[in-house]
Amino acid sequence: MNLPNQLTVGRIIAVPFFVGLYMLGYDLIAFVIFIGASLTDLLDGQIARKYNLVTNFGKIMDPLADKILVYSAFCLMVDNGLVPGWMLIVILAREFAIAGMRTVAASEGLVIAAGMSGKIKTVLQMIAVPLLLLVNIPQLGAALPIIQLLAQGFLWASLIMTAYSGVEYIAKNKSVFSM
Repeated sequence: MNLPNQLTVGRIIAVPFFVGLYMLGYDLIAFVIFIGASLTDLLDGQIARKYNLVTNFGKIMDPLADKILVYSAFCLMVDNGLVPGWMLIVILAREFAIAGMRTVAASEGLVIAAGMSGKIKTVLQMIAVPLLLLVNIPQLGAALPIIQLLAQGFLWASLIMTAYSGVEYIAKNKSVFSM
C-alpha cells in the first residue's frame, strides 16, 4: 500500500479516537485529532499527484475517509445541538445518492473521481467542524461569539456547496442512470 493510501487509512483509524475523546468531553484533544486527520487529506492528495501514486483505491477511499471523519463529527454535533438534524439529513441524502451513482458506475467498470465542487464542499465542512468544536471550549472567552459566527457561516456554506455539488455531480454523470 502506497503512502497516500496509508494516510487515507490512517484518517479512518483516527475516527474512533476522535469520537471517543469528543464524547468524553476532551474537546481540545478531539479538535487536534480532527485537524491532524483533515491535514492528511490534503497531504495524501498532493503526494499521490506529485509522485504519480493515484490509485483506484485512493479515488474511492479518500473521499470515503473524509465522509467518515466529517459525518461522524456532524452526528455527534446533532446530539448536542451544534448542527441541526435536518442539515445532517440533507448532507447524508446527497452522499448516499452520489455513492449509489458511483456504485452503479463501478459495476460497469467506471471510476468517477470527486469533482472540484465536491472537494470545495469537503474543505468547507473540514473548516466548519473544528470551528464548531471550538464553540465547546469555554476558555476561549471573548472569542466565542466570533467563533460561533464563523462556525455557523462555514456550516451554512458547506450545506449550500453540498447541494450544489450534488446537483452538479448528477448532471455531469446522468449517463449512470441509463446503465
